[in-house]
Parts: sequence; structure tokens; C-alpha cells
Amino acid sequence: MIFKDVRDGRPYPDHGMSPRDWARFPPRQVRLEQLIATKRELRLDTLLDEDSTFYGDLFPHAVLWDGEMYLEDGLHRALRAALQQRTVIHVRLLDLDDLKGTTGTG
Repeated sequence: MIFKDVRDGRPYPDHGMSPRDWARFPPRQVRLEQLIATKRELRLDTLLDEDSTFYGDLFPHAVLWDGEMYLEDGLHRALRAALQQRTVIHVRLLDLDDLKGTTGTG
């Protein structure tokens, strides 16, 4: 199993983060097996495209919500890392648990 789980959609509220907002978060390493994917489908042409991050952030975006880490953006980059036998990737992490003042399922 590459990810902890695969779901269809985001369980957390809209955070309103712009690409510029995400750029403020330094990348940090996370294990692929800790991430829950929020998309069930991918495009194979995007997965195989070497330039798929040319116009976007180099790092996937993840959101910490109720103690779980959700991969919001960067599914193709995470899968490419898994295909290269890597178990960790660098992501920009938005900690919504910290913003709401909890660390558990509150």
C-alpha cells in the first residue's frame, strides 16, 4: 500500500489558501504511508510527464486535520516517488489542527 488510505474528496473545511500562501510553508519530509489521498483518479499522461510541475509548486500540499494527514495536491508527484522506490516525499503542510487549537479528533 502506497498511502494510508484513498478517499474521494476532502473531509476538512475550505482553507482558502492561495499558491502564494502555500509558498510560505517550508517543505518537510513525510512518509507516503502517512498520507491519505483525497483524489481517487489520476491522469496517466500527467503521471508520466517530466514537466508536470513546470507551472506549479515543486512540493505537494498536505493538510493535517483531526490527526490525519491529507494529500491535497501532488498526487502525481507522490505516485512518481513511489514508482522510484522512495518512501518519503517533501510536502508543504498546513496544520489545521493547530489553527483550531486541537491535536486530536475534537
